[in-house]
This record gives sequence, structure tokens and C-alpha cells, in this order.
Amino acid sequence: MEAIVAVYSDWGIGSDGTQPVVLKADRAHFREVTAGAAVIVGRKTMEDFPGGRPLKGRHNIVVTRQALEIEGAEVVHSTEEALAAAARQARCLVIGGASVYRQFFPYLDCVHITKIDLAPASDSFFPDLDTLDGWVCAEQEEWQEEDGLRYCFCTYRKNI
Repeated sequence: MEAIVAVYSDWGIGSDGTQPVVLKADRAHFREVTAGAAVIVGRKTMEDFPGGRPLKGRHNIVVTRQALEIEGAEVVHSTEEALAAAARQARCLVIGGASVYRQFFPYLDCVHITKIDLAPASDSFFPDLDTLDGWVCAEQEEWQEEDGLRYCFCTYRKNI
């Protein structure tokens, strides 16, 4: 299973349920990597999407404890249900938020990361894959710049 996440230089991913800094290039990269795939997302994170709706062009698997239906999404209530739903798809990426990343981290073997060279105040963090045993940065593109902020795209793989 894969994940995709933008991290700041301290591996922060957000504050108060949203990303304090958003890059157009990261949004485009996200769309490209997740296009046509299934995505696992928490309900609160989905509500932060434009219009608070599931992402178009993807099979949305929404993890929530609430008993609700979401048009355009498959609603699940546990890790096991989400994994079963993901297994029915050709490709699946975990897309957040923080608690969903933690919940599915043991099942990940590939993480697409946008590194942003900035450390705004964050209250949510992704595990620092540069310091974790068993993970290796398999690909790293050149550093680029948008609106004065440096960023680069990396792919980490579990070194099994």
C-alpha cells in the first residue's frame, strides 16, 4: 500500500486540521500520483477538500466512526474494513489526515513525499522516514522553487 503526503522540514504535516502552506506544484503532483487510484482518507480530512466532497476520478474510501453515508465514497468504520476495500482496488494510497496515516503506516511499503523547505507551526507530524530503520529514499527529484519556497518530490520505499 502507498501513501502520499507533503511534509515540512521538521516532518510536520499540518495544524488545526489543515495545511498551513500549500504549493500549486504539490497539488498537481498529488492529482497526478492519485489519478485513477483508490484513496483512503479520514472524514475530517475529506471535509477539508474543496466543497468537502470526495475527490473526483478516484475511488474514495472514507474512514469514520460515524454512521453516515457519503455520496461518491465508500464509508468504512475500521482499519480492517478499509484494508478489505483497498484490496478490491488495483492501487490504493493513504492520503491523510494524521490519525489515518498512523493507522495505516504499518501497511505501507511506498510513500510519495513532497518535502517543503519550511517549518511552520504544526501539531501533526508524519514519521521521519530519513531516521526510521527499514525505509530508504529510492528517488528524489531536484529541488525546485515556488513563490520563494523550495520543495522536492521524493519516493520512499520500505527496505524489506
